[in-house]
Amino acid sequence: MAGAQYLWDFGGGVGAANYLGEMGGQELTRRDFVVDMKLSQTRSTEYVFARYRFNQYFAAKATLAHLTIKGADSLSTNAGRVGRNLSFRNNMFELNAQAQFFFYEVNDLGHTYRYNNNFRAYVGGGVGGVYHNPKALYQDEWVKLRPLMTEGKKYTKVTAVLPVSAGFYFTIKKQHRVGWDITWRTSFSDYLDDASTTYADPSAMSSDPLASILANRTDELAPGTIPGGQIPSYWPGEKRGDPTHRDSYISTSVEYSYVIRGKSSIYRSKYSSLFKGKKYKRRKVRAKF
Repeated sequence: MAGAQYLWDFGGGVGAANYLGEMGGQELTRRDFVVDMKLSQTRSTEYVFARYRFNQYFAAKATLAHLTIKGADSLSTNAGRVGRNLSFRNNMFELNAQAQFFFYEVNDLGHTYRYNNNFRAYVGGGVGGVYHNPKALYQDEWVKLRPLMTEGKKYTKVTAVLPVSAGFYFTIKKQHRVGWDITWRTSFSDYLDDASTTYADPSAMSSDPLASILANRTDELAPGTIPGGQIPSYWPGEKRGDPTHRDSYISTSVEYSYVIRGKSSIYRSKYSSLFKGKKYKRRKVRAKF
């Protein structure tokens, strides 16, 4: 009889999330990947997942995650960004599916010859979707920015993302997996932070008075706040964001999952027909002494 296989595991993870977009950064204009990220704006992520291992090298993983990202121009050293004075927070829900490739493994940790514990490292990539709703803090209240159309556009709440990941996990006693994962997502939207193109004419925004207030917050700055002392001009049509770069975000987390033990494919193909369509009954034999 073929032995059991451990193809499915179910679990979750917790960790930290950050974003790269129009807000934050150093003195230069926007740079890609993690260079412009502000660690002080790091927030949390929590998620659950299911993974199916096809063979020794490949697996598929589906994840449902909640992430929070945040950014503020006040943390930048770029005079234009500081003068723009925008900020946001976005609580997001993401569903993604990834293929994982295991490029390194140790099948018998400790050389016990029982194969109870192992180690695997992987890289992955896939596709997903994220529901997002950016907000800005105004007079101690978080205000939804999307309905205000601060740039004269009403973008969608759901956008596609392309996640890429790397990580590893230890399997302990064949059924408990503890690991670490880092995932970078490139989104198809440039409005995770509500800033993308140019300043809009107030007539193109929502009729809500908060629209024009939160579209241009330069007047809220205290004197001497902007490096160099020069207040940039923010008239309609002038640059408010950078549409040549989509927003992206990253998470790093620790994971735990429980492995489900199932019969191997050889066992199923050989024995499943014996019980198909009828209930199996144990044969009773009278004991003889």
